[in-house]
Amino acid sequence: MTTSLITGATAGIGSAFARRLAEDGHALVLVARDEQRLEERAEQLRRAYGVSVEVLPADLSAGKGIETVEARLRDRERPVDVLVNNAGFGNRGGFGDVPMSDELTMLKVHCEAVLRLTGAATEAMRERGRGFVINVASVAAFVPRGTYGASKAWVVHFTQGVARELAGTGVRLMALCPGFVRTEFHQRAGMETSGIPSWAWLDADKVVAAALRDLARGRLLSVPDPRYKAAVVAAKLAPGGALGRFSTKAGKRFGPAYPL
Repeated sequence: MTTSLITGATAGIGSAFARRLAEDGHALVLVARDEQRLEERAEQLRRAYGVSVEVLPADLSAGKGIETVEARLRDRERPVDVLVNNAGFGNRGGFGDVPMSDELTMLKVHCEAVLRLTGAATEAMRERGRGFVINVASVAAFVPRGTYGASKAWVVHFTQGVARELAGTGVRLMALCPGFVRTEFHQRAGMETSGIPSWAWLDADKVVAAALRDLARGRLLSVPDPRYKAAVVAAKLAPGGALGRFSTKAGKRFGPAYPL
């Protein structure tokens, strides 16, 4: 049976991945900080889909939490076939307004955890000659706007680089870059979203469905929804100064909310 490990699995895109992969018959390993919430989610999935669901409480903002998940990914007797690095968060406020400790925590979760878990997973996957890694980034990766966008840009470039290095090994990687998704992300960060137009919001289940289609097609980058695909193309073509001005105007118009 295929086993998938998902970080940030109790809500939003992570929960949608868990639901879809369970529906497809995957055994699951769910990772998040809140053990009670993990257990509740696991039981729901077991009842709904009849699959094995393992709970792995871990705080990826701490070294010990990352080590816990690394160890599970390296377990040769219980191999993980699919890794979804989804855990992440946003900080309210711009650079200089957010405490440096919070900025460093973001880099720990978005960059160090992704680096180390991808390393642990692909090490075992290469031995078996197969495996998939989906690293959840954001369209914010293509617009210069603070630590969040910078960390997600790192995820995109890291994922694409490793994917090319592992070509031919049977291990495939893809970066997923959604726009605004209806999840707990903005609420938990205390971000104002009333200024974001309704057309900009995506559904988490549809984002996951698009991601899995793109993974099956062998793509290194998945940007769900034609509107966001166009936005990414425009961002790549625009001069750097224009991107900076657009980002500033967007922040004033839509508030301090990041796409996820």
